[in-house]
Amino acid sequence: MMNVEEEVEKLKEEITRLGKVQTDGSYKVTFGTLFHDDRCANIFEALVGTLRAAKKRKVVAYDGELLLQGVHDNVEITLNHVPAAVN
Repeated sequence: MMNVEEEVEKLKEEITRLGKVQTDGSYKVTFGTLFHDDRCANIFEALVGTLRAAKKRKVVAYDGELLLQGVHDNVEITLNHVPAAVN
């Protein structure tokens, strides 16, 4: 079982895979796209919980608190741009 940090990292990968890159380097994807993706369904036992944890860490942004499948399929989730670490 993954811990929350690992799940948030995986979520970032999946949003990058499924989302569209924006001019500022962030990625946008709808909740429905994430929710209905087979790979995401296999990775995340509780996608909504992972999204909430990621939002709390300011990794992602979206409107509302609790996202519900069907009701919130069109809600945009933004993966905030994280500048690459400079060595």
